[in-house]
Amino acid sequence: MEKKYDAFSMQEAMRLAQSDTGQKLLQMLRGQHSDAARTALERAKDGDIEKAQQALQAFLSDPKTKALLQQLKEDSHGRNGG
Repeated sequence: MEKKYDAFSMQEAMRLAQSDTGQKLLQMLRGQHSDAARTALERAKDGDIEKAQQALQAFLSDPKTKALLQQLKEDSHGRNGG
């Protein structure tokens, strides 16, 4: 499962995070899912990626989140020609 993220550069992540869509996602995460974000960060720091993913499950299941993630995907593919 981790292999799918290997090709995703930190530079690309930062570019997407700074985009309008990325900012909307971060705003949703901070506003509506801040406790989950905090828990996920704590679990990730502890090295428990499974628990971090579980903490973000409600955020990732939100239809608004899914729509914004799809938009980020489209933005990324458009920029990368993929």
